[in-house]
Amino acid sequence: MRNSSYIKRHANPARSTIGLGIFVGVTAVLGGLLLAVGGPLAGLAVLVAGTAVFVVLRNIEIGFWGVIGVVCLLPFATLPIDIGVTPTFLDLALGAVVGIWALNIVTGQQRTIITAPVTLPLILFIIVAIFAFIFGLNNGPLTSNLIRHFAELLLSIGFVLVIVDYCSDWERLARLVKVVLLAGGAASAIAIGLWLLPDDTANTLLNYLSRLGYPGGWVIRYIEENPSLSERAIGTSVDPNVLGGLLLMIGALAGPQLVAKRPLFSRWLTWTITGLIFVALILTFSRSAMLGLASGLAFVAMARYRRLIPYMVVAALLLLLLPVTQGYVARFIEGIQGQDLATQMRFGEYKDALILIRRYPVFGVGFAGTPDIDIYLGVASVYFTIAQVMGLVGLTAFFGVIGTVFGHAFLHRHWFKGQAQLDAVWLGLYAALVGGLIAGFLDHYLFNLDFHHAVTAFWLLIGLAAAATRLGAKAEAEEAAHS
Repeated sequence: MRNSSYIKRHANPARSTIGLGIFVGVTAVLGGLLLAVGGPLAGLAVLVAGTAVFVVLRNIEIGFWGVIGVVCLLPFATLPIDIGVTPTFLDLALGAVVGIWALNIVTGQQRTIITAPVTLPLILFIIVAIFAFIFGLNNGPLTSNLIRHFAELLLSIGFVLVIVDYCSDWERLARLVKVVLLAGGAASAIAIGLWLLPDDTANTLLNYLSRLGYPGGWVIRYIEENPSLSERAIGTSVDPNVLGGLLLMIGALAGPQLVAKRPLFSRWLTWTITGLIFVALILTFSRSAMLGLASGLAFVAMARYRRLIPYMVVAALLLLLLPVTQGYVARFIEGIQGQDLATQMRFGEYKDALILIRRYPVFGVGFAGTPDIDIYLGVASVYFTIAQVMGLVGLTAFFGVIGTVFGHAFLHRHWFKGQAQLDAVWLGLYAALVGGLIAGFLDHYLFNLDFHHAVTAFWLLIGLAAAATRLGAKAEAEEAAHS
């Protein structure tokens, strides 16, 4: 029995040509208008955007690489255009991939749409989000920035459907996973390099990014924002917790590659990528990220790779014994005991979030604001955040998506045991999700409108995990049919 469905469509060359012509014509008109209104800089941005769209038209996989690259390396970069909103590099990359995918379907160039069990609960989650957004418009002003951020959220969630459809074979999925690992290693190297530089030098280098929409001024971050305490690695992610959240998921994805019989890369490159990610993650001093990585790797060890346990023990001993990590260990212990300021603030946010949820339990208060002056949006927890803006209905829908993804994987877990290379990739994807979900108890960046790239990274991994299980289920069904 197949675990995916196919929506049949018929190709029509004439309609394809007409559709492409309309698309190019509209792009040209919009480019001319922007050139007239925004000047040469806007025109250059449109030229770059048009070139990117042309490249993606020729090979949509390059668009996926672009999304991954922007998420890891330039997540907050924006185009020099102001049309009420300022498009980001990620908007361009993600919009190009989704737009070209949709265009291929509309014009009939793509005959089928591959779906997975997660498709229906994902669509329901999107519908609940839209309803909560509309329902909560009376609670705050409807600004262009809010509309843009909410559209970005929907685009990132809907990206799962595009990934599942695109990853129609193992070769495509493996290439995307390789790009994720390489981009994570590059982001880690940048973060470590900036951390090693003198603070003034690193700050000067990061301020060059202000030309791309990054914040300027003093951007180096410290523990509790106190320059007398340790510097926290931020790379190009602005916030150390956000960088930690990204690296924990990629680190959990890389973990099984260390002990896989047939890793995606050579052994030395695998160790280099994983080592860079581990070191950069420690330098963020993000306790939630480290807890998430430990949880993801523990999931891998318990599920399959007991050989990973010695590596985890050695890493834990290094953290406990090395002099350079003593401050990190002390900070972790303070967090567990609730003694530091950041943890105490979290506890206060959780208390206030529960008050809001008790008052508006069904669909929350939406994304625009709160109706009462004594409550507010914003809490360091993915689950409280969803419950605030989408209510318990939205939180249930989210758990429905996650439950479907993991439930489908559980049903087909035995097939992957006999697949030396595929098993490490498949298990790594689910370890990344486990790590992100555990970290989500203590941080909110995976469902925060202000951190579009973190949201995209999480749903990208959901799409890859669902696609991997779909491919395994398909192969298992074909083997059963032949036998």
